Amino acid sequence: MDKVVELSLTEATVTVLRELAEAGNLGSGKIVVLGVSTSEVAGVRIGTGGALEVAQQLLDGARLVAAEKGFHLVYQCCEHLNRALVMERSLLESLGLSEVSAVPIPGAGGSMAAAAYRSMKDPVLAETIEAHAGLDIGETLIGMHLRRVAVPFRPTLRYIGAARVNAAWTRPPLIGGERAVYRTLEQSGSQVCD
Repeated sequence: MDKVVELSLTEATVTVLRELAEAGNLGSGKIVVLGVSTSEVAGVRIGTGGALEVAQQLLDGARLVAAEKGFHLVYQCCEHLNRALVMERSLLESLGLSEVSAVPIPGAGGSMAAAAYRSMKDPVLAETIEAHAGLDIGETLIGMHLRRVAVPFRPTLRYIGAARVNAAWTRPPLIGGERAVYRTLEQSGSQVCD
C-alpha cells in the first residue's frame, strides 16, 4: 500500500502554483491573482475563522514560486473591501491602475490580504486588474480579475488544507480559426474560377 505524504501548507501552495505557472507559461511580467479563504484552509466556513498564521504559510509558498518564475502576485481582498487587490505601488503605477483607499485587516479584507499588505514595501489597493492567471484557495471567486479567456486548470493537489483549490490561466481570444479570411478577394489578388 502506498504511503500518503502530507504536505505543509507552504509546500502544497508551492506545488500548485508551480504547476499553474508551467501550464500557463507564467514568467517575467505576468500577473497572478491569489484569492484565499484561510477559514476554509483551516476547515471552517469561509469568513468565520481567518488566521494570519495560515495566511503567512500560504504567502511564503506563493512568494517562493513568484521569485523563481518572475511573475507578480496580487492578493484579492474579501467582499467587505469589494474584492480589491493588494499589490506593490510600483506594479500599480506601471499598469496605470487607480488606487483605492483601505487597509485590509482579517475582519475586513481577509487574513491573506492583511498578511500580504503587512509584508510589502509600499502596499496599495486597486479595484480591478486583468491578471494572466489566478489561484483560488477556498472558492473565493477570483474570476472577475482574470483576462477575458480563462482556461480552467486542475492541479494535482485539489485541496490545500481543507480548502478546495481552483485555478485558471488565460489566453488571448481566438477569433476566426483556420477558415477565417482576413482580406477580401479583391485585396488578395485571388480570382474565383468556375
